[in-house]
Amino acid sequence: MNAYVILKLIHILSSVLLVGTGFGSAFYLFFANRSASVEAIATTCRLVVRADYWFTTPAVIVQPITGLWMIHLAGWPLATPWILVTLALYGLTGACWLPVVWLQVRMARMATSANESGTALPPQYWRYARYWERLGYPAFIAMLAVYFLMVVKPALP
Repeated sequence: MNAYVILKLIHILSSVLLVGTGFGSAFYLFFANRSASVEAIATTCRLVVRADYWFTTPAVIVQPITGLWMIHLAGWPLATPWILVTLALYGLTGACWLPVVWLQVRMARMATSANESGTALPPQYWRYARYWERLGYPAFIAMLAVYFLMVVKPALP
């Protein structure tokens, strides 16, 4: 196996980890929030934060490193339109993800506190949950578009 194939494998695996963990975390927290169970929400929030630190963050770092390295090895100009759009969409995803991480950490703290004290979640939790959800939609759609662009490599104007 040459370096390109190894990088491609790492890139694909980390992209699956990135999108899969993101989608799975969003799925579980979305439905935990709708359960109205403070205990379930607290547990899910805690695990979502861990998943972001353990899985999503490393994948977020690996993706551009392996992607740019493969672009270099393949001889693609960085100014190739599908590459530029991919990088822009990845940037958009990151611009959504960073506040999501901040929100998740605060939501987890609020949920843990409410669970430990036996109280309801504060209104701020629900406000953060709405922001969290609204940021997730464009990030997920952007990542689906990135997958499309990487696989198809369309000739864009």
